[in-house]
Amino acid sequence: MKPVICEKKTYTVAEIMEILGIGRTAAYDLTKKGLFKVIRVGKLLRINKESFDQWFDSQQ
Repeated sequence: MKPVICEKKTYTVAEIMEILGIGRTAAYDLTKKGLFKVIRVGKLLRINKESFDQWFDSQQ
């Protein structure tokens, strides 16, 4: 049986911090602005990769 390879569909806040080169507070502030889709899983936030990438690409 072949292993299933799933493409990642979300980013963590830590990944957003690394991509943008910003701190934790700034990253959480961005998630609150509604610039891209954010999913709450219990206490964790996950950022929709497609919507974040579209927003990020539009900033450059």
